[in-house]
Amino acid sequence: MNRMTPHSLMAASLVMLLVGAIAANSNVLLPPVQHSGSVEYLSGGIGHDEAQALQKEARQWPLALEFAVKAGPSADYAANVAVQIHDAQGHTALETTATGPFLLARLAPGAYKIDASLGGRTLHREVQVQPNHPASVLFLWPPSPGGADL
Repeated sequence: MNRMTPHSLMAASLVMLLVGAIAANSNVLLPPVQHSGSVEYLSGGIGHDEAQALQKEARQWPLALEFAVKAGPSADYAANVAVQIHDAQGHTALETTATGPFLLARLAPGAYKIDASLGGRTLHREVQVQPNHPASVLFLWPPSPGGADL
């Protein structure tokens, strides 16, 4: 008969705890990486868990964009934002629609101009992407005239 010793029982318990911890952390999956030309990007953040996962993941990407609409003293996340990113020569580096309030992009170091459009209103930003120094840009639209949703 094959009997487990106290030492092997403790080792097996430790392995099961580690497997459980890994499984618990993998419940929140990031959206799939997408490609536009040579640029990889992630877009999403609908729901608290996915938003937190993307915020954490942003540290690993050269550029992180966040989209929100001012709502009184706070702000509401925005989705379905049309995004155009142009390099210093005016070439389109990325053109997509952000499916959630976050968009992470792997861009080469350099200067970029970003246009983000929501509800017919476009905001413009400039950003410098540097090696090993993630850049973060917030697009915050003012409330719509008359209080209508964007």
